[in-house]
Amino acid sequence: MAVAKKISVLGALSWGPTAADEFLSAWRGGNPALPRPPEVRPLKPGTLETLRDVERRCDRGSPRGRFVIATAASYRRVGEMLAVPGTKTFYQLSRETYGGANERLAGTKDTQLSAADMLLASTADLTEATREDEYEFCLTAEHVREQLQARVDAFFGAGVVQVVIDRNLSAKAAASAERIRVRSGTCFTPADIVQLTEHEAFIHAATALNGRRQQRLACLSLGSPRTTATQEGIATFAELITGAIDLARLRRLALRIRAVHLAEEGADFIDVFRFLLDAGQTEGESVQTAMRVFRGGDVRGRHVFTKDVVYLRGLLAVHTFLRKAIAENRPELIARMFVGRLSVTDVLDLEESFESGLIAPAVYLPAWARNVRSLAAYLSFSLVTNRINLSRVDVFELCRDPLSRISETAPT
Repeated sequence: MAVAKKISVLGALSWGPTAADEFLSAWRGGNPALPRPPEVRPLKPGTLETLRDVERRCDRGSPRGRFVIATAASYRRVGEMLAVPGTKTFYQLSRETYGGANERLAGTKDTQLSAADMLLASTADLTEATREDEYEFCLTAEHVREQLQARVDAFFGAGVVQVVIDRNLSAKAAASAERIRVRSGTCFTPADIVQLTEHEAFIHAATALNGRRQQRLACLSLGSPRTTATQEGIATFAELITGAIDLARLRRLALRIRAVHLAEEGADFIDVFRFLLDAGQTEGESVQTAMRVFRGGDVRGRHVFTKDVVYLRGLLAVHTFLRKAIAENRPELIARMFVGRLSVTDVLDLEESFESGLIAPAVYLPAWARNVRSLAAYLSFSLVTNRINLSRVDVFELCRDPLSRISETAPT
């Protein structure tokens, strides 16, 4: 699978380092213009055929063989996508890989879009309280790098993972097995440091390193596109259970889905940017989110990159999977999620390899995943609270003293 390591989807679709500043300069000057999309770097000749050959040679009758086939097919699909940027085919392959805003969430009647809208509506009254003003605070990328490096060294050991600054990132940060990149020229908050630690370091870097230890199934170290929803879901769940996530972050994830939907329906780059501004995002965050949606796509709309719908879907899938693991007395499934880059279905499909020891246990595991009893308590209680219909709840009746009812009805 050496060929797969050379396929970097997000790297191939990256905007230039000056794209955001150029757009904002024109916007602030009253002359907004659609940005010129970056050229997508093509794959080396023969890459797709090599992946097809892997698919042909692997044993479809073996769970491990099917895992490798699915991984190769996932990389081949995005390789085909990278060959046709800005086209309808690009968009169709993106939807096949990551999904779209209107796809239904498993186990519910809701779509990803309706779930996102539900989150936005339920938090609308708190928008002002969580609105970010990028000029009220500014922790520099250099400061964030230092803080993250200290936390990373304490978790992995000194020198195992390096934190560096990258001027070409569209996300605030990105992680691999060897390094965590932090976007330069960005105003960070104290909450960002905690979120990036839990999300990028303790999940993404950890699963990549654990995957590298797999001698018998080396492709567990690969962040293949088919595992993106689960991996982002675990990372976002980590923010949730550790208290690292805040309302502003949760709204950003929901707004990304709404932004993808608008672009799918024909909104152009400027339309999406304006929508995000109106929704309370800063200019900086709005342009970065718009760039995420339109990377590799058509800045005029419709044929866009849909990866940003995976965060909420992945979070719900992981939360549900963990609840099922606890409810069915399968706590061992929790640690298995961290042995490498895999999907929740892989955890079950590869059970024989886990049981035989062919897949090595995870070395790097976040504290919340090690504390199964605490996690079980959190998830078990959520089973109860999820059954409460808030529309039928009278706040004044909550925990009301039964004696107060007697006093209210007592004769005078």
